[in-house]
Amino acid sequence: MKSNSQVSGGAEPPPLNLLSFIREGRKFLVAGHKEPDGDCVGSQLALASVLRRMGKEAILCSAGPFKRNEVKPYEHLFSSAPDGKDAQVIIVDCFTLDRTGDLEPFLKDLPLAVIDHHKRGDLAQTPENSYIDVKSPSTTLMVMKLIKALGLELNREEAEYIFFGLCTDTGFFRHVNEEGAETFELAAALIHAGANPKAAYQKMYGGKSLNSCKLLGHVLIRAETFYDGKLIISTEEYEETCRLGLEGRDSDSLYRLLQSVSGVEAVVIIRQETPENCTVGLRSHSWVDVSSIAESFGGGGHKNASGCSIKGTIPEIRSKIIRAFEKIF
Repeated sequence: MKSNSQVSGGAEPPPLNLLSFIREGRKFLVAGHKEPDGDCVGSQLALASVLRRMGKEAILCSAGPFKRNEVKPYEHLFSSAPDGKDAQVIIVDCFTLDRTGDLEPFLKDLPLAVIDHHKRGDLAQTPENSYIDVKSPSTTLMVMKLIKALGLELNREEAEYIFFGLCTDTGFFRHVNEEGAETFELAAALIHAGANPKAAYQKMYGGKSLNSCKLLGHVLIRAETFYDGKLIISTEEYEETCRLGLEGRDSDSLYRLLQSVSGVEAVVIIRQETPENCTVGLRSHSWVDVSSIAESFGGGGHKNASGCSIKGTIPEIRSKIIRAFEKIF
């Protein structure tokens, strides 16, 4: 769900009620979505850092699992069972408490704020103290603007966290379009503050396991085209997941390779995560809105990068996905 294609720099400033929510609070649980990625983790780390600089208590929390190589080194900093006594909650990079997974029981009924850039159809349910900007290329850039609005300057560590999240959600800037000048201006400001692009690239794309390369090969071989080559669908079998493991799954490289095929407009990867359930990742180049497909199955995300979880097996879900794209192609 995490490469936000065709993005611009974002335009929405942090709302005043969120600034008050932070200034008046003393203890915060800084939460993110389950199966966190770089934008989620980077947003949490940068936000917790600035809250602590303001003299507040900030507890990083996540339900995990930390499947991605690039975020695994930070796993030890997060609590899966935080103490919510006298705390306020800020969830980042997701819209609702249910997306926090097993954290939800620890967070519900506490004062809540949201910082998120994902497209949602139920904006009427937005918590009062929220900062939503679907035009922002990453949640970390929203945290950057929040830090500035609080009257603080970024330190080097925060700049690195924010740059890492920005690179994650832009595919290291390859998804930024002609409206993205502000994205590069903000990236330059992060580098001036101490972010290292070379280190961020290595964190994202280095350190892959041999098994991740083998798994990539299996999924590529299984790829099929539909609708005159406009749609590519491939699958990851449960047996492969068990044998080769979830660690280091190289989704970004997989989507990048399949989207490079001539004539393709959308790519779908269906993974049999358990014998009873599949996850579905959807990506597109420009005009195809895959979020509408994901939302029809109870998921969501961006216009060009979305996902969902569906009960069933690969053959059942594959047929449903193909039919869903009939409306588009």
